[in-house]
Amino acid sequence: MVLAGLLVRLIVCGFLYTDQTSPARDHWKFAYENGRVARSIALGEGISNPQIAKTGPTALIPPVFPYILAGVFKVFGIYTTASALGILAVDSLFSALTCIPVFLIARRCFGDRTARWAGWVWAFFPYGIYFSADWVWPTCLATLLLACLFLFALELPELRGWLAWGGFGLACGLAALTEPTTLSVLPFLGLWACWRRLQGRERWVGRAVIATAAFLLAVAPWTMRNFETFHRLVPMRSGLGLELYVGNNGYSDYWVNRSLYPSHSAAAMAEYQNAGESAYMQHKFQQGSSFIWTHPGFFLWMCARRGIYLWTGFWSFSHDYLREEPLDPANVVVCSILSILAIVGLIRAFRQRSVAAVPFLIVLLLFPLIYCVTHPEVYYRRPIDPMFVILAVYAVASWRHAPKRTRAARFELAGLLASPQAIQI
Repeated sequence: MVLAGLLVRLIVCGFLYTDQTSPARDHWKFAYENGRVARSIALGEGISNPQIAKTGPTALIPPVFPYILAGVFKVFGIYTTASALGILAVDSLFSALTCIPVFLIARRCFGDRTARWAGWVWAFFPYGIYFSADWVWPTCLATLLLACLFLFALELPELRGWLAWGGFGLACGLAALTEPTTLSVLPFLGLWACWRRLQGRERWVGRAVIATAAFLLAVAPWTMRNFETFHRLVPMRSGLGLELYVGNNGYSDYWVNRSLYPSHSAAAMAEYQNAGESAYMQHKFQQGSSFIWTHPGFFLWMCARRGIYLWTGFWSFSHDYLREEPLDPANVVVCSILSILAIVGLIRAFRQRSVAAVPFLIVLLLFPLIYCVTHPEVYYRRPIDPMFVILAVYAVASWRHAPKRTRAARFELAGLLASPQAIQI
């Protein structure tokens, strides 16, 4: 599965890598903010300058992926064709390796048949292929890490060693320093593992403390660096204020008003440079939160629209919108079918009293919430796609391979209900 998935991703890379090599706007499309920070690291300037212009030290981008990309730049050159192929190959490898936790999660929760199907579906999953072969961002690594940690959490209640819980905490720290939004679900997966141990009358408090301490140890250097640099607490990322503002300002034609980003606005860039990143982000947070408080009805309506978009891919079918997003109709069909099947699979998991039903529910409900409040992007839901695939495959596999007696009983019951006697009753 991994080899097949990697091969198809590398083949697609060969057709799409030129999207990264455009020299327009000083190679802005080559990983955007991540690319700028990686270039600064490769040039010996540290974690800085996430925008097209010089803006100084930054906490806008967490450190793990920029250092990976900076390593590629060191080997193959900054913004070169070789670097584009190299980092896309790395992303493709991350995506292909996700077949392993997908297979193991599905086997543990739903059996061998679902595991085989889920693994192969992920190998050829359209979103997995596209976003690894044409999108230089931490998405693929975050997807792999979250899937592995989901599997880790399933195993955790049965692991008695203290080291396992410490390892879980350290791995959660790595995931958070790759994509901080993983923290919307990881603590709750850990709490679920504690609850499972409590049900079994086994000790859990000390292990929870070990996991928490290990997590704090993993993220402490980054948090301390940010405090020393900006003189305020920035645990993971500084950009919440900006994301809140660009998603909540009265604009609704699109899911985000990109014209407000410093990379698209000369006025915003000038404010960014003059005020500094910390003050700029605080100002954007004030603007965004002020709009929310003064327009609560509009905000709630936009939250609902953003939630629908994350689950279905639908935002608008207006002519102007589709001119910008011509592939949206096809995306709406694929995303909606996947979501519906995942919901069916989740319901069946609860009916079968599967112990993994609650962790799946945690991920599907909690991960998208921050994007309902701020704004979504096409790639934002991708880190939880493995869970959608597993549940969707389980929904299909559990129906296709239901016991014949069960199916016969269903059809017999349907026939009885449709009989004249039943109608008379």
